[in-house]
Amino acid sequence: MNRVYILGGAQTDFERNWTKEGKSIVAMMTEVTSAALQTVHIDMTEIRRLNAENTIAGYLGNFGAERYLKQGHLNAFFDEVDDAFMGMPAVRYESACASGSAAILAAIHQLNTSFEVGIVLGVEIMKSLSALRGADVLGGAAFYEQEAEGKKYPFPELFGQLALDTIRKYHLSESKYMDHLAMLANKNYGNAKRNKNAQTRKWYMSLAHAQTRGVKYNSLVGAGLAVSDCSQVTDGGACLILCSKKYAQEYCLRNDMHLDELPYIAGWGHRHAPISYKKKIEYAKSHDCILPFTKMAVEDAYRMAGVTVNDVDVIETHDCFTSSEYAAISCFGITQPGREFEAIDSGRIFFDGDLPVNPSGGLIGGGHPVGASGVRMMLDLEKQVLGKAGGYQVANAEVAAMLNLGGSATSNFSFVVRR
Repeated sequence: MNRVYILGGAQTDFERNWTKEGKSIVAMMTEVTSAALQTVHIDMTEIRRLNAENTIAGYLGNFGAERYLKQGHLNAFFDEVDDAFMGMPAVRYESACASGSAAILAAIHQLNTSFEVGIVLGVEIMKSLSALRGADVLGGAAFYEQEAEGKKYPFPELFGQLALDTIRKYHLSESKYMDHLAMLANKNYGNAKRNKNAQTRKWYMSLAHAQTRGVKYNSLVGAGLAVSDCSQVTDGGACLILCSKKYAQEYCLRNDMHLDELPYIAGWGHRHAPISYKKKIEYAKSHDCILPFTKMAVEDAYRMAGVTVNDVDVIETHDCFTSSEYAAISCFGITQPGREFEAIDSGRIFFDGDLPVNPSGGLIGGGHPVGASGVRMMLDLEKQVLGKAGGYQVANAEVAAMLNLGGSATSNFSFVVRR
């Protein structure tokens, strides 16, 4: 695979409520795309040139605009961002909460064959609906008829079941396991306070609060998980500007840079598990890992990048619930399956540890606009390896990895970024 380079990008403030602001999904696309292009010093004259040469394309990740906003066909709105995009090839990608990563992977493939520049955009407006109606929309990322129809909060139940199945598979103490989940929640809320774009940066959270489940301000939402164990309902967008090696060389020449200064996507993995959660767990009975397809995706990314977990300096992972981050610890190879608690007890994955996980706050602390989360994660990897992550910068980060899940770990995307 030829290298695909990351020129830069931007994200919106995930604290914002775009419906209350009276702003549309097109406004979000326009704002974040314009900010990304400004960050990398590409103007609309250059976009017009690339478009005239048919060497630029758009890749848009979005999960549920048809139901959240009654609007589909979002890829057709690039020319609403600016007339310079008119006629540009653009496709929308949907893979539940991994829609952004699906768009990234599509761009990687085409930048190796067809185009020189890819505008990768992830957008989602979720606060247009009530919590219950929104939960029903999200249920479409599961096997709706079997797992979501008629249920109040389908995904908290599914990932609560993952928590229970993890306890059973590895013969863990339930109370200790739940305390470890609380430690993960507290970690991610704490990290979010360092991030100026994090949804919960002004929220209160303490370890004692996260440990006290089933009370007024931390009610249970599914199979033992509480509100503190859940990612947020979020409005937000993120945009990346990716390019081929040829364009990266031209870009560096114009901007008095060396190619080695640009981060690149060194490896990727993409695996699909059964959409049925029960089928996943049945399959996992013959594997040490409770999410074997997730682990395969990470290992594929490592293999392509020529790295092991010992080379990785920072990780952004899909903590839609604390139980998914817990399971991801062994998928990344940080511990053996069933020993994930060791990485928590040792503090290794905390901000000051030797392998910080979710220094941005992740989905629980940072926010989870589902179609944008994969793009946001990749943007944070880029920031980390360039030393531009601000208050949540991990010292001396050179190799960064991410994991983005869709559904109940049905779609599994992993990427490695390095300089």
